[in-house]
Amino acid sequence: MEETCPKCGLPKDMCVCQEIAKEEQKIKIRVDRRRFGKIVTLVSGLESDMDPLGILKDLKKTLACGGALKSGEITLQGEHRKKVKELLVKRGFKEELIDA
Repeated sequence: MEETCPKCGLPKDMCVCQEIAKEEQKIKIRVDRRRFGKIVTLVSGLESDMDPLGILKDLKKTLACGGALKSGEITLQGEHRKKVKELLVKRGFKEELIDA
């Protein structure tokens, strides 16, 4: 017997909750200057059910930079606003809801 999703009631392999959540997700990308003049890119607005750790790993690997996940906010070393937006759009997030 297949497991069903508690939100939509569909079987797990047919569940559309992740796709619906991606379309409604409002994400902010901004750049901040930290200690000693270091620049970091901050990505906020990702919910915990969107697998922010997996997104962080993918961004770090693709952008070849360091980063961390603290209290639901992704921090990447360096200026990566444009590339992060492009990568999030490729992952299925709506471009109109990403504020860069």
